[in-house]
Amino acid sequence: MSDDHTHVQEFFGARAADWDSRFPDDGPAYAAAVALMRLRAGDRVLDAGCGTGRALPPLRAAVGAAGVVVGVDLTPAMLEAAVRAGRYREGRLLLADVTALPLRAESLDAVFAAGLVAHLPNPAANLRELARVVRPGGTLALFHPIGRAALAARQGRHITPDDLRAEHNLGPLLAGSGWDMTSYVDEDARFLALAARRG
Repeated sequence: MSDDHTHVQEFFGARAADWDSRFPDDGPAYAAAVALMRLRAGDRVLDAGCGTGRALPPLRAAVGAAGVVVGVDLTPAMLEAAVRAGRYREGRLLLADVTALPLRAESLDAVFAAGLVAHLPNPAANLRELARVVRPGGTLALFHPIGRAALAARQGRHITPDDLRAEHNLGPLLAGSGWDMTSYVDEDARFLALAARRG
């Protein structure tokens, strides 16, 4: 396991038990972001880096009983917290690495990824891996329940021009990874970049 993976597991493993209680008001932002993905009944969707599974209920509601919802995370403690919260009822939980997914090519209609991009060890290659498992025309949603400036302020830092999630950086990164960015919103209340899988 790489140092990147070990760091991510240590960081999130130490915070998993009280993660949901630290951010109790994020539910509506997750639901609103999922709604903008325009998922349909029967769709197959991945929550990449699902953490405690906060996106799983709105994803299940969007795709219905006939759809497939899979949550993948690298940190066992996060998945254990998802199980304790009962979110395993909304989709299948897998302990796996989003940089090497155990999924067939073009087997999904969409990927939802909350707070994931900043933790990817090789963003271009890792976004290509997400593209690999999504059918042409499928959707990628890169989400955070607060925007870049609000998140930076919470963490006591400033946004820099090389921020990966800045529109001028993210658009070309996605384009080079098999995605076309279709919308970009970065405001205090949310960050949401949507992209379509290139055919």
